[in-house]
Amino acid sequence: MSAPDTFVMSVNNMSCASCAGRVDKALRQVPGVLAVDVNLATETAQVTFAPDQASRVDFLAASTAAGYAAQEHSEDNREQVQARKEQRTETYGRRSRLAAVLAAPVILLGMGGHILPGFETLITAVIGQKVNWIIQCIFATAVLFGPGLDFYRRGFPALWRGAPDMNSLVALGTGAAYAFSLIATFLPQILPQGVSGVYYEPASVIVVLILFGRDLENRAKGRTGKAIQSLLSLRVKTAKVRRAEAFVDCPIEDIVVGDFLSLRPGERVAVDGVVHEGSSYLDESMITGEPRPVEKSLGAALTAGTVNGMGHVIYEARRVGQDTTLSQIIQLVEQAQGAKLPIKALVDRLTLWFVPMVLALASATVTAWLIWGPAPALPYALVAGVCVLIIACPCAMGLATPTSIMVGTGRAAEMGVLFRKGDALQLLAGVDVIAFDKTGTLTRGAPVLTDLDVADGFERHAALQVMASVEQGSDHPIARAIVAAANEDGLDLLPIKGGQTYAGLGLSAHVSGEEVILGTERFMQERGINVSGFHASAKALASQGKSVIFAARAGHVMALAGVSDALKPSTQDAIARLKAAGITVVMLTGDRRDAAQQIGAFLGMDEVHAELLPADKSRLLEELKTHARQLAFVGDGINDAPALAAADIGIALGTGTDVAVESADVVLMSGDLLGVVNAIEMSRLTLGNIKQNLFWAFGYNVALIPVAAGALYPGFGMLLSPILAAAAMALSSIFVLTNALRLRYVRAAR
Repeated sequence: MSAPDTFVMSVNNMSCASCAGRVDKALRQVPGVLAVDVNLATETAQVTFAPDQASRVDFLAASTAAGYAAQEHSEDNREQVQARKEQRTETYGRRSRLAAVLAAPVILLGMGGHILPGFETLITAVIGQKVNWIIQCIFATAVLFGPGLDFYRRGFPALWRGAPDMNSLVALGTGAAYAFSLIATFLPQILPQGVSGVYYEPASVIVVLILFGRDLENRAKGRTGKAIQSLLSLRVKTAKVRRAEAFVDCPIEDIVVGDFLSLRPGERVAVDGVVHEGSSYLDESMITGEPRPVEKSLGAALTAGTVNGMGHVIYEARRVGQDTTLSQIIQLVEQAQGAKLPIKALVDRLTLWFVPMVLALASATVTAWLIWGPAPALPYALVAGVCVLIIACPCAMGLATPTSIMVGTGRAAEMGVLFRKGDALQLLAGVDVIAFDKTGTLTRGAPVLTDLDVADGFERHAALQVMASVEQGSDHPIARAIVAAANEDGLDLLPIKGGQTYAGLGLSAHVSGEEVILGTERFMQERGINVSGFHASAKALASQGKSVIFAARAGHVMALAGVSDALKPSTQDAIARLKAAGITVVMLTGDRRDAAQQIGAFLGMDEVHAELLPADKSRLLEELKTHARQLAFVGDGINDAPALAAADIGIALGTGTDVAVESADVVLMSGDLLGVVNAIEMSRLTLGNIKQNLFWAFGYNVALIPVAAGALYPGFGMLLSPILAAAAMALSSIFVLTNALRLRYVRAAR
């Protein structure tokens, strides 16, 4: 069986949660589908499927057949999709304003008597009731079948398909009021005695209010997608590329790996690359969240979207198109914004059946009023039925979760926190235990060689040269420190043969025909090498918090090196904040126990586990999970892949250029540990925001549907106006969106 394929498609015409539910249902019926996530706020659907059973075309066709035209959401059409959203916002703005102008005469003639005493009598005396109703009919018809035509064009076909949505509710409610009014105006004789009245004004005002609500909703949706728009704005359209010994303007799509590009002061980096000539300082805050410009010289990595300072740089393209860091970040943010949290799955199931339930309630309401209502029963039944249809719009329920996710993950991305996995946003809010790797996580990850004691018969420079030669192919921070020390001393590295790495222990290679071994004391003992002469020195170095590395040549200990890796500036503050939030903090490291204990005590760690192999970290995490509600592990994302996968939530510290850490659920673009604090804070605030929205959305419907049906009439003689029902429905969606937008103003920990 071939590997599953995943793609994202843009879905048009979704106006409420029931629409999203219909699209979800249609996509799930395609053979080979494995997972579907339809997001109302982003108007996208993500589908995972078996490519040997279905194709992308099948899913696009299924959505379109269900009444929701779709196209693939890709790098190429993001801006087109955004343009369509902006155009739709403008369209709803025009429609709502036109509807308000056309509805004004209807409101004046229909409600004038409630505002100005004697106005209704004056109108009746001047033009008569019949003409009054005809004028209202003309303008109401213009409202309903002009700006409001979409409700009928979409609502009734959805009803005929057996998949009613919010448009169906509006079409039925206003259509019923309008049809009754037409009969009362032109065929009053067929109505029972005493029930002749018109409802042009409620039908018109309902359309106006819902159009205004959708206008505000679309504008608010645009603000929720601000993070994606900001990221898209970082991309450049063209760049100066070397062609035939000259730099010429070239479209970004034509740049390939290996091209040389010119970067002048104030310009943005077009693609990921490395500096080939020149030096400068670049502002990388939009990618990493780091406020200070970063120096870039020969060989330094450049990230697409970052801004050059005053220097001129020639750089070589290394990653282009969708492989750039900026494109990866955009993809991760979009994935996070479309994430299907566990709490969202329950909402989706409820909203799918909500509209049919509302139709049933409206029918029951009309029937009850016709049977038990006061005379004349028909107008009461009509008003109550219309109110139930209008007030029960599921928009707020459908927007409650995705809007909070959109704004929360977008604000997190601006802080340099990327949520890669859908459920991480919800699970991280419940974290009560966090385990940290030490090297490169709690510490800078760029240690320096501070001590080198050599055995009798060995010379310092010769020992350092041999050690650096063995370490030259390793990316481990300690290896880089030893190689850097040899480079500073101007030592040439020697050729090696048969290099081999032993995870968590050390490495070996042959230099000038002799085997050289570097590693821990445990590794030396396993290889039968006596290091007793260095026990005191090793203990002294470890007590200072330094990492200890033994070196042996031809079976005899040659030297003892001490490497110091200072704590990051933010580490102590981050750990203190996490502990203040009631979170247990644990350190897991492969370093010596005494060195680890010293750092752990300084930071106030609740537990310290040292001298661990990668497999030991995974085993310990499994043990910690048995005592934790939710366990997170924070590592550098390179050597800690097993531990990141073993934890409930894996948090990887990115390098600012490599965000594709496959084992992590959350990626921090900078190495600042305050990013962990920000990630947890955003998770908790976003989940709290979702719960507030859901409480409002469901509470609103639970409380007001009975009121709309007439529950207060027997005791208080009160019957809700359809106009108030429409206003309340629009306000419920606006409240949810406004509440979600508060997450945009969360301040990052500094």
